[in-house]
Amino acid sequence: MPRKPDRRTAMKLIIEQVKQELPLYDPDTFVCGPDNSCIGCPKKLMELLESEVSYWECVLERGDSPDFDDISRFGKMCRNIRRGLVRNNIVAA
Repeated sequence: MPRKPDRRTAMKLIIEQVKQELPLYDPDTFVCGPDNSCIGCPKKLMELLESEVSYWECVLERGDSPDFDDISRFGKMCRNIRRGLVRNNIVAA
């Protein structure tokens, strides 16, 4: 049976997956849609995601470990942001 990752590794894996699947550093996702046709603001969602990813990268670099609630909250936030980006046709479903 494979071992489950420790908390630091689990958070790093989530961050890597976010960077691969979401257009985190694509400047086109940090603009408001034409005629305010957004369903939820993708610009604000991406800004929130970018700040959270930066925060957790700094925490991990310091050598601190997130607790299980932190990992769960971060993962849920990422799923919700992805869902908002899908609704606005920024990422494919």
